[in-house]
Amino acid sequence: MFLIVILVVFAIVSFSVQRRLKNKFKKYSQVALSSQLSGKEAAEKMLKDNGIYDVKVMSVGGQLTDHYNPANKTVNLSAEVYGHRSAAAVAIAAHEVGHAVQHAKAYAFLELRSALVPIQNVSAKIINFVFMAMLFGAFALPQLINPQLALLVIIGCYTVFTLFALITLPVEFDASKRGLAWMTTSGVATTREHDMAKDALKWAAMTYVVAALASLVTLLYYVSLFLGSRD
Repeated sequence: MFLIVILVVFAIVSFSVQRRLKNKFKKYSQVALSSQLSGKEAAEKMLKDNGIYDVKVMSVGGQLTDHYNPANKTVNLSAEVYGHRSAAAVAIAAHEVGHAVQHAKAYAFLELRSALVPIQNVSAKIINFVFMAMLFGAFALPQLINPQLALLVIIGCYTVFTLFALITLPVEFDASKRGLAWMTTSGVATTREHDMAKDALKWAAMTYVVAALASLVTLLYYVSLFLGSRD
């Protein structure tokens, strides 16, 4: 029951933050950028200004699906960012290029997060199997899986999830910092537009903060269950 309460609380908080982010993006998307650069043009300019010529800027479907792919060195911008000339579009484009700059400069936290991706993927498959085995065992075969062993596996998987989520925080904050700094030094945004961009990226970062806290609290919950089962 406690775990359900945790999940519900963080689901509500996450929904609220996501809604706030979408509202901020919608608001600042209506503010035309004085430099008249589109998200695509801003991304290409920031890449060039940082001496990066092997990264492509591409358009992808969806809303707020913008991301940098280190595997094929592409900055992928959603349609509402790629072709729009607004403070919000350039802010997100600059943030994603910030990840490309991190990659080019071998930013330690980005490299560590990339190294954890395959481990996290395996952990996700393992924990899904454990949860299904526990559910099946609870109704049919009580001896299918040892409860303490199951808890240890869950704790191990959530440790990976939490570590990944925590490492993601400096990666995201640093990318925003790089993007915002470039917007100022390059002169593509006025002080007012810079403040809008900073506000939008702040709420984007909050989604990662909430996810990290949710993962950490869930991990601590399972650790407390395991310690309690040993008494």
